[in-house]
Amino acid sequence: MSALQEEIFVCLDCETTGLEPTTDRIIEVAVAKFQNGKILEQFSTLVDPEGPISEESTAIHHITPEMVVGQPKIGELLPKIIEFLGDKIVVGHGILFDLRFLAEACQRQDISNNLLSRPHIDTLRLARLYGESPVNSLERLRQHFNIPDEGAHRAMSDVMVNILVFHQLAKKFKSSHEILERLKKPIALKLMPLGKYKGRPFSELPLEYLVWASKKDFDQDLLFSLRSEIKRRRKGLQFDQATSPFAEL
Repeated sequence: MSALQEEIFVCLDCETTGLEPTTDRIIEVAVAKFQNGKILEQFSTLVDPEGPISEESTAIHHITPEMVVGQPKIGELLPKIIEFLGDKIVVGHGILFDLRFLAEACQRQDISNNLLSRPHIDTLRLARLYGESPVNSLERLRQHFNIPDEGAHRAMSDVMVNILVFHQLAKKFKSSHEILERLKKPIALKLMPLGKYKGRPFSELPLEYLVWASKKDFDQDLLFSLRSEIKRRRKGLQFDQATSPFAEL
């Protein structure tokens, strides 16, 4: 077995009432320790968010307000979750989203943690690096790798799929150190992943839009791709001006 196959990781997924860690709340948490694609230990629970669950979020994860009545509150669960994570590298799809929600919950409960500074591997970024799936959502990656459907979009079902997706995406690497070192560098995207130009090559996007988008709070891969295209365009423009005898006319 390679060093990567021998290593134990923890996969994490949270379902939430929305997308903003400061105002929304966790309503389900699932974590699983795994080695070489095999589950060693797992833990999941619904969480009482102590607030409303919108119909929009219920439509995604199918967790209703009635389902969280009597469930533990996040303050009761955080010490167990942190202990479960231990010193292992955390794996997840868009994992910073989950870590930010947990870190924000810790801050509200005055619980010290290193959630945002600990080593983590984002399978969304690994999928971008892999580059052979037309769409990098967890569901499309599941289909791409012919992984069996785990059912509803719930935290533990996503964890199970995510572990098998990670197993496929990590095959070209020999160690977690190698993965972490590669993910320190930005990854060039082929297509715009969101917004009104979603699915279009960056070369087809208007320059004004590229400049506008490059100033937004996007992840490092998207910002790198936007800025690289702007730089390419401007270099091309400078070249055309320098070589054209009519440039100053």
